[in-house]
Amino acid sequence: MSKLLKVVLVGLPGCGKSTFGRQLAHQLEIPYLDLDFQIEEKSHLKIPEIFSIHGEGKFRELESEMLSELLDRNRSFVLATGGGAPCFHDNMALINEKSVSVYLDVPLDTISERLKVSKVQNRPMFLNLDQEEITLKLKSLLDQREYFYNQAKIKLSGDDFSAQLLIQELIHQLKNL
Repeated sequence: MSKLLKVVLVGLPGCGKSTFGRQLAHQLEIPYLDLDFQIEEKSHLKIPEIFSIHGEGKFRELESEMLSELLDRNRSFVLATGGGAPCFHDNMALINEKSVSVYLDVPLDTISERLKVSKVQNRPMFLNLDQEEITLKLKSLLDQREYFYNQAKIKLSGDDFSAQLLIQELIHQLKNL
């Protein structure tokens, strides 16, 4: 791809940003990046450790700094953010200024099923919650965050969208930039 392309995926935890991001990056033949992984690499701490040692406030600062650093790079990539990343420190405005933002709007019941209790060990906010509590937490998060997610340039809704569909929409968006 000749034009610099930065695609940033936003949405609730468990909506498929990482899985879809890898597929999209592969299709576009550009690198895939995970914001949380980049934070872990730089801080030498796992995300749950950052939360427990320093608290959410410090994590959000690190997240915002890393997001800004990545978006300032002069290279193409697909970036999967953490679910809260667009909602703090004017991050969504920064994402929209420096990339093509994509909101993966997946139904809550689909996400809840994906986040079954056995899969939450790396998701601090879902630890020690049963399935019903996970669903309630997701609903609460969506209520708080949907305002930011809906600012994305592209919105893919449902639980069955493809990298090919998004690539077509990206081409359309890039023609209008």
